Formats: sequence, C-alpha cells, structure tokens
Amino acid sequence: MAKFLMLGKYSLEAVKGITPSRTEKVIDIIKKSNGSVDSMYALLGNYDLAFLVDFPGSSEAMKASIAITKLTGIGFTTSPAVTVKEFDKIV
Repeated sequence: MAKFLMLGKYSLEAVKGITPSRTEKVIDIIKKSNGSVDSMYALLGNYDLAFLVDFPGSSEAMKASIAITKLTGIGFTTSPAVTVKEFDKIV
C-alpha cells in the first residue's frame, strides 16, 4: 500500500453539508476504493482538510478523490507521500 496526502478545500455548499454521517460516507468511499484512512484533520489556512490515506496505487487514490468530490463538493489535491526516511534512501 502507498501513502497519499489528500488536501481539501471547502466550497460554500460543502460547508453547508458538514455532518458526521457525511464523514462516514467519505470513509466508506475510501474503503470501497481499496483504501484505508490513517488520519483525518481539519485545518486553518490554505486548506480546510488533510487526510493521510493508504491505497494500492494512484488509480485507486484518483477514483476515491473524484468520488469524494462528487459526494461532498470539497475539492481535493491528492499527492503520493513517502516518509523522510524513505525519501533519504531514494535520494
């Protein structure tokens, strides 16, 4: 499994739909895309949300990102992530 960082930005409509049940639906989408959630955070600043998730590959991450945007109206930037230790080995 590969790690991905999903950074989300709320639209006005997305803010109106915030509920714990919508969050559960988002987690279900990730699971249906063969992924799992490591952590989810609300943020202040340029992004409103940060999810650290595991997926088998980029296509599953992309599928989940698009499905979550369709459901919620939250725009996501999804990027692969490696630990600094892994990065040091690559470099």
